[in-house]
Amino acid sequence: MKKHTITALWNDIPDDADDLLVVRGGFRSYLCLCGKHLADRDAAELHAMETNQCTTCLGTATEQIVPNFSQRCTSCAGTGRRKAQLSWELAYAEAEAAITVDLVRSLITPLTGPFQLSQVADTVRAVLGLPVGRLPVGPRVRDVLRQLEAAGELVLVSAPDELLRGTTVVLYRDPYWQHASE
Repeated sequence: MKKHTITALWNDIPDDADDLLVVRGGFRSYLCLCGKHLADRDAAELHAMETNQCTTCLGTATEQIVPNFSQRCTSCAGTGRRKAQLSWELAYAEAEAAITVDLVRSLITPLTGPFQLSQVADTVRAVLGLPVGRLPVGPRVRDVLRQLEAAGELVLVSAPDELLRGTTVVLYRDPYWQHASE
């Protein structure tokens, strides 16, 4: 049986490069352990799918966000396998149905001052009676809070935990928000 872990080979990134393109797989080519050269991210994801590898980490179990920064793959729980990724995607879809924008809004409305992502996620988990690990509550709550932020209802008040590429690509581990009216 051939191994099909796909590694990214970083190209030179110009200083004025589009950061979104860098994060989403640009400025790199890909090489599979089976010897196949893959010109771009789309080709690498297709090969990963065909060989039953996670299409996010491409079978490596870690996501390379930018050069010199990687993290354990959240899409496949660090397994590198497509089955784990599909299970996570199904669990996230279930979390989307259970954890609505209206539910999160009703839970944060009475909060005054800054509140933390983990605080809201724990409250959602308690209200819905979900055991830890049952659904990806944190990622879903984060996405809802970011949606409310984009709508102007919330303001992100945390400083980034890490600057990955200047001030445009940053990492927040457990950010704080507050209501925009405060």
